[in-house]
Amino acid sequence: MSNSSERPTIRNRMLIAGEWQAADNGATFPVYDPASGECIAEVPAGGKAEVDRAVASAKRCFESDAWRHMLPAAREALLLKLADLIEQNGEDLARLETLNNGKLIAFSRALEVGASAQWLRYMAGWATKIEGSTVDVSIGFPPGVRYSASTRREPLGVVGAIVPWNFPLLMAVWKIAPALAAGCTVVLKPAEETPLTALRLGELALQAGFPAGALNVVTGLGEAAGAALVAHPDVAKIAFTGSTEVGRIIGRQCGGDLRHVSLELGGKSPVIVLPDCDPAKAVAGAAGAIFFNHGQVCTAGSRLYVHRRIYDQVVDGVGTVAKQMKLGAGLDPATEMGPLVSARHRARVTSLIETGKAEGAELIAGGAALEGAGWFVQPTVFANRACKPLTLVREEVFGPVLVAMPFDELEEVVAAANDSEYGLGASIWSNDLTAVHRLIPRLQAGSVWVNSHNLVDPNLPFGGVKSSGLGREHGRAVIEAYTELKSVCIAY
Repeated sequence: MSNSSERPTIRNRMLIAGEWQAADNGATFPVYDPASGECIAEVPAGGKAEVDRAVASAKRCFESDAWRHMLPAAREALLLKLADLIEQNGEDLARLETLNNGKLIAFSRALEVGASAQWLRYMAGWATKIEGSTVDVSIGFPPGVRYSASTRREPLGVVGAIVPWNFPLLMAVWKIAPALAAGCTVVLKPAEETPLTALRLGELALQAGFPAGALNVVTGLGEAAGAALVAHPDVAKIAFTGSTEVGRIIGRQCGGDLRHVSLELGGKSPVIVLPDCDPAKAVAGAAGAIFFNHGQVCTAGSRLYVHRRIYDQVVDGVGTVAKQMKLGAGLDPATEMGPLVSARHRARVTSLIETGKAEGAELIAGGAALEGAGWFVQPTVFANRACKPLTLVREEVFGPVLVAMPFDELEEVVAAANDSEYGLGASIWSNDLTAVHRLIPRLQAGSVWVNSHNLVDPNLPFGGVKSSGLGREHGRAVIEAYTELKSVCIAY
C-alpha cells in the first residue's frame, strides 16, 4: 500500500451491465464525511427502473455461456484477481472508507482492505470445491430395474445483496464473494450513508475481468432501491445485513414470495465476567467489546455482567478507559474513537443515553454528544447495580454505550444474558474451564467467544438466533446458502 495523503478516488456513478450510469431522472443524494459533516460526493438515487435494469443484466449474465458455463477454476481466478486489486488499491480504499464512514484508518486498512482480500481468497477456493454425493436408494419397482442416485449443488441465480454502513466494503465482500464463487450473479445495494467503497469495488471487479452483469452496484435509498430489489421476481435470493426492523420486512416479503433469504440482524451481546477473571483483563476486554468501531457493531458487547466480587473494579476501570479515549477524525493516527456515521444516528444514540439517565442508571463516564463539527458521541458507561429493566439493557443502541450489571450465581447470569430478543454474540471471561463449558451451551447466541470478543474468520460460520436473524455467513454454510441441492435418479 502507498502512504499517499491525497484525497481518495471517488466514483459517483452506479454500475449496471458493465457501464457507469446516472439515475434515469438525474436524481442524486449527498454523501457526507461524518468527522466534519461536510458533503463529499453526490451519487445517483436509483429506484425501481435502475434495479430492473440491474437485475435484468445479472439474469442475462447468469444464463449466458460467459458465466453459467465458466469453469470453476476461472471463477476462482477472477476472485483472486479481485483480491489482488483490492490490496494494490488498498490505501485509496482505506482512506475512502474512513472519509465516508468515520472509522479509524488503521481499521480501514486492516479490516475493510486486509480482511476483504482474505475473504475473497478464501471464498475463491470454494469455487472449485462445490460437490454433491452419491446416494444408495431402495427403490424396488419395477422388478429388475436398478437405480443410480446422486445429488448436485447448483447456483441459485440472481442474488440481491443489501449491506450496512458499519463495515461497508467488508460486508459487501462477505456477500458477493461466496455468491460469485457459487456461480450466482449479484446486484449489490450499499447503504445510502456509505456507498463509495462499494462503487470502487465494482470498478475493480470490471478491471479484474468479471463479465458485464456479474456484479452490479445500484445506489439509492432503502425505501426505493432496496425495496425494489427485495420485491423483484427475478431475484432468487436476498442476502441482507442490517436492522431487525428492516429484516422483518424483508423476511415477510421473501416468505410470501417463497424465495431464499438470509438475514444477519441486530444484537445486544452480553459480556460475562466470572469471579476468577483478572480485573485488568476484564476491563480491557469489556472496553474493546463495546468501543470497537465506535460501538457500531452488531455484536458490540453492550451488556456487561460482572460477578459482584470484582464488579466495582471492572466498572470503574472501563469508565476510566472511556474518559481517557481521544475522539477525532479517523484519518488522524492519534484518534482512538471516531464519529458516528450520521447526524440522524447520533441523535438516536444520544436520545437513548438520555433515556438511561431518566430511568435511573448511574452515569460513570461520558453521556453526551460533542459540540462542534462532526457527529461525535462520548464513550459512555452506565452502572445498573439494581439490575433495573432499563431501555438501554433491552434495545440495541449501536453506539459506544455500555450498561454494567452485577451477578452472584451462574444461574442468575444465564437467565439475564438470555433475557433478550436478540441472540447474535456473547463472550465469557474466565479461566474456569468447568464454568465456561457449562455456560457455552446455555447461552442463546450464534457465536460465543471465550476471553475474546468480536472475532470472525472466513472459515467460521457467523449468524444469529432469535431476532438476530436467519442463516449463516462464511465457511461451507454460506456456499450452501447460495446453492440449491438437486437430486438425480437414473434407472438402468
